[in-house]
Amino acid sequence: MTDQSQRGLVRVEPCARRVRAFLHGACVLDTIRAVYVWELPYYPAYYVPVDDVVATLVPTGDTEHSPSRGDADIYDVEVASGVRASAAAKRYAESPIHALRGLVHVQWPLMDEWFEEDEPVYTHPRDPYTRVDVLASSRRVRVELDGVTLADTAAVHVLFETGLPPRFYLPMTDVRMDLLEPSPSESHCPYKGQASYWSVVVDGARHDDFAWCYRAPFPESQKIAGMVCFYNEKVDLYLDGVAQPRPLTHFS
Repeated sequence: MTDQSQRGLVRVEPCARRVRAFLHGACVLDTIRAVYVWELPYYPAYYVPVDDVVATLVPTGDTEHSPSRGDADIYDVEVASGVRASAAAKRYAESPIHALRGLVHVQWPLMDEWFEEDEPVYTHPRDPYTRVDVLASSRRVRVELDGVTLADTAAVHVLFETGLPPRFYLPMTDVRMDLLEPSPSESHCPYKGQASYWSVVVDGARHDDFAWCYRAPFPESQKIAGMVCFYNEKVDLYLDGVAQPRPLTHFS
């Protein structure tokens, strides 16, 4: 099943994985008929058949309008214990995208746990078109900011992720850690795991969350464990002595 809005803004494709969501220990949905819907260009959302929602959908009386998907009715999600997640689901029953009409979108962050088959998934559904490869490289990488060298190494691991510029992960021993201050920020990636951050301080100027590290990444990304990466959108990066242009992304 593939469908597209007349505006061409939404891509809809079937998902072959069993998908489950839980709230307060109770199953909210259990389906082998989930659908990928790209509401954003970066990753898909799961929409599931109404019949595969185990929890009770309680109408709130509120609606939400999308230029591409139409008007959605908003529901609270209530499990048998009485625990309720407010405004946690929406349904486009009269959507101009016919494939969405019998489906419900349960808000990912309002559930406690999500599973694809029997493995937990974090942050958002994995995009079936995203690939992550980590390759060791002997190319010399130098990172600078405002003329100050932050790192210099020939023992880099390059992470290639679909839709993003290559990320250069550097051994911590080759990074000027005296110029990095731990940040309380963290992020989560469904392909790599949880990242912690540092801010960079150069000549008294503080640059928040310019570097990060996955200390305990998922098995498929183990090669970057404990290594430091800088946003190449925000620093000056040299490969074998050649300055690289700063890429333009949503992290710029």
